[in-house]
Amino acid sequence: MLTSARNHLTGTVTAIVKGAVNDEVELTLPGGKALVATITHSSVQYLELRVGGEASAFIKAPWVILTAADTGLRFSARNQFTGNITNIVKGAINSEVTLAIDDGMSLVSVITNESVAGLRLKEGDEAIALVKASSIVLATHE
Repeated sequence: MLTSARNHLTGTVTAIVKGAVNDEVELTLPGGKALVATITHSSVQYLELRVGGEASAFIKAPWVILTAADTGLRFSARNQFTGNITNIVKGAINSEVTLAIDDGMSLVSVITNESVAGLRLKEGDEAIALVKASSIVLATHE
């Protein structure tokens, strides 16, 4: 499967909390970190998601928010991944920042050059990637 989403993480479904309209689906990634996605109840049924099954999470790079690791702030985003910046590609307006979050896994974020400068981000720095549960698209394999 090819997609335009820069971030593709695969894991095991470890919990499904059912709601009237939306369900919360928790994936445990190979390194043990959890990722929570909020999708419609009908999508959970359509994808035949079940605890113990495999699913893939797709996250577009602009949906990944970065913050410096030493802010001391608390965030409402359900998914928070601490890692080290491995690459920054600066464009005319935005930069693409890659954060290694686990063994062989990374998240790519697209943020403004102004934000990179304001946060003083550079390769090797620790940072936190924030992803709202509603910004994750899930898929299963047929």
